This record gives sequence, C-alpha cells and structure tokens, in this order.
Amino acid sequence: MFTDDYFMKMAFQEAELALEKDEVPIGCVIISNNRVIARSHNLTETLIDVTAHAEMQAITSAANYLGGKYLQNCTLYVTLEPCVMCAGALNWSQITKVVIGARDEQRGFINKGLTLHPKTEIVTGIMENECSQIVKNFFKNKR
Repeated sequence: MFTDDYFMKMAFQEAELALEKDEVPIGCVIISNNRVIARSHNLTETLIDVTAHAEMQAITSAANYLGGKYLQNCTLYVTLEPCVMCAGALNWSQITKVVIGARDEQRGFINKGLTLHPKTEIVTGIMENECSQIVKNFFKNKR
C-alpha cells in the first residue's frame, strides 16, 4: 500500500543524495496517481544557484512531465518545511497536497504566516525525527 511514509522514504533518499554532494540534505518527490513524476534534492551549491532548492527543481520537473504549470492532483513530499520562496512556487502551482517531514521553525513558511493555495492540504510530521536529524547533523558537522 502506498502511504505518506512510503513516499517520504523516497524523499529522504533524495536528501541522502544531497548529503553525498555536500548540499543541505533536503529531498523531495512529487506523486501523481501513486506514481513518482519528479524527484530532486537541493542543488544550490552544485548549480551555484540560490533558487535550486529541492522543491523548485521538482516543481519544474513535474510541470515538464505533465506538460502544464499546474500540479493539481499531485502530492509533494519534502523532508524539510519549504521556505518562503518554495511556498510561493507551490502556491502558484496549485498543488493538491504537501507532506512535510520536519518543520523549519526559523525559515519555514508556516511560522512566517504564509499559506499555500486554499485547496492545498498540508500534512506535517511524517518521518519527522529522521528528516530533522539529517539536517541537524549536516550543520553540526559544518561547524
């Protein structure tokens, strides 16, 4: 059975790929009809592009796959709560559901008072400990 945990594990695998590249370990997958249509991880260092967050990469890939800019009937799974930039893109994409692993109290969109598209469902706390720990360990090792 395909569950939020099942797909978050895929997003977590993307975060691990980012970690291998010395990128902030955030991963993302987008699902349509229980099928992965996009997957990505942070590439800001690799591409020398501050907008190359996992969500931005996946949104572009999913839109290309679907042949349109709207991601209706799609679910995005992301290991860390999207920032304001990514939340804006998710809003414009009209994505149906966003599933977040760990909250980002400092840079996440929720504490900034932003909302996504009115029809977008938000779920938090899926694999929260693992998703939080990989980011904490990354920055701990950087210091």
